[in-house]
Amino acid sequence: MSPDAELAHSPGGEDLETFTNVFPNDEDEELLGAPVEKISPLGHQVTLLSCVMLNLGQILGSGIFSTPGVILNSVGSVGMLLLFWIIAPIFCFASLAVYSELASMFPNRSGAEVVYLEQAYPRPKFLVPISFAVTTVLLSFSATNSIVFAQYFMTLFDIQITSFRQSYIALSVAGFSVAVVAVSTKWSLRAVNAITLVKVLSNIFVALTGVAVLLKLTKISQPFENFRDPWADTSFNGNSLATALVKTHFAYVGWGNAFNVLGEVRSRDPVQTVRNAGGISLFISTVLFVFTNIAYVAAIPKNDIMESGQLVGALFFQRVFGESWASKILPLMVIISCLGNLIAVTVGHARVIREVARQGLLPYPEFFASTRPFGTPLGPVALKFALTALVIFALPARDAFNFLLDLASYPNLIFAAATAIGVWILRKRRAKAGMDPTEFKASDTSIVLYLLSCVFLLVMPWIPPEEGHADVSFWYATYCVVGIGIILLCGIYYWIWVVLLPKLGGYEIIEEVEELPDGARIAKLVRRYVDGKAPRDEEDLHTEQQPLLNS
Repeated sequence: MSPDAELAHSPGGEDLETFTNVFPNDEDEELLGAPVEKISPLGHQVTLLSCVMLNLGQILGSGIFSTPGVILNSVGSVGMLLLFWIIAPIFCFASLAVYSELASMFPNRSGAEVVYLEQAYPRPKFLVPISFAVTTVLLSFSATNSIVFAQYFMTLFDIQITSFRQSYIALSVAGFSVAVVAVSTKWSLRAVNAITLVKVLSNIFVALTGVAVLLKLTKISQPFENFRDPWADTSFNGNSLATALVKTHFAYVGWGNAFNVLGEVRSRDPVQTVRNAGGISLFISTVLFVFTNIAYVAAIPKNDIMESGQLVGALFFQRVFGESWASKILPLMVIISCLGNLIAVTVGHARVIREVARQGLLPYPEFFASTRPFGTPLGPVALKFALTALVIFALPARDAFNFLLDLASYPNLIFAAATAIGVWILRKRRAKAGMDPTEFKASDTSIVLYLLSCVFLLVMPWIPPEEGHADVSFWYATYCVVGIGIILLCGIYYWIWVVLLPKLGGYEIIEEVEELPDGARIAKLVRRYVDGKAPRDEEDLHTEQQPLLNS
């Protein structure tokens, strides 16, 4: 028996048979979401090490080198800065518990949130999947780390930073990253493993350098100056606190990246593997992040940190080592970290987009779901690059990083809150169906904690920040309005496509399963005319056999 076939017959696979595309309508037995792929056309090349590295590869990106200055500018005090780096992983551990339970319901499905939402909210039909699909696709760019890569690349080689140079260097590294993922899953995972190892060692080096600063083994004469009154100038403004939590949360984003490749995990218990990987990743990153921030605070005057923008890491090395060759070490670390992040994120996001396509919610689902010719999700990777390029050139360079970070977070918080509530919904349905409890069960405390963090981050950014503490030069809540606007556009699109046009055309939208030559399975959305009403012309006679989004 082949490895793929063997995994398909694992205990997780048996649970899959009884619960994937769960709870169909008893009357018409309609398909809910993407059809099951018992044997992954992407293979099973992901190990525990790969899961940990995929998580750390996304976590250890530009966040720790670029956000502390922005966070300190928002909260005002060193004490609050360090506190937020401890609070954020607590919410992440709660999220890990929630995802573990949901993953144990669907052990052979990649894509994580896209799967959980499609199953938890089947009514109104297509509404939640369409909203998540459109939002995910529109926000699946990797512009933030590409921009930080460009900034530190120019710093490393003493190139004057201009908007033009920043944009084209950012585009180049984004193109390289997606090319690696497009050509080979095996080699993209190997690249993530190698680069992430370098990133971990780099963060350890920064943390140990901070220890040397505190022990007065460097030229920093007053390493404890910023610690004498750590809570001085603390801002308790709601917008400032939300901004700080958004930024620290962004730095830890990636703890669940391995859930996106759950269907490709080489293990008898893939859920346990990704769960363990999440815990290991969060523990390592929390220790590294806290000690790295302590190093910054020990070596750099408070006001300089606040004014550093996204270059606090470079400032740290300049303060400790001066303008010697050593000051080039950190920019090199950052560009390596950003590169590893871009590859790791592309691996995960490509699977999410592929699952969206398998639901039938993208035009030409065969293209986006196919794994030909390299056994990789080439269509989703190409789409991700196109969106990244668009965003890089669409926004002013000065505000691009902070605005994109906030914008990418806001709509996702709405879906995160829905995911948390979805745990209770799916539990109730499983109990009603007489199914056994899942392997992992999140405590209600973890679910509530996860939900409260989402609500806090959705509400507090609307409160005006104190003067001088905004993180963009334009209106502080612009990203909230844009994020909500995207969700509303999804609703309008849904009403036109699923409600208005079928009513005018006398048809309903149904799902049909199609298996592609590479083994991929997709749901195609097609028209079924009702009440005996005929199509309006001869060409429409064939629309029932064509994907609705292509017709």
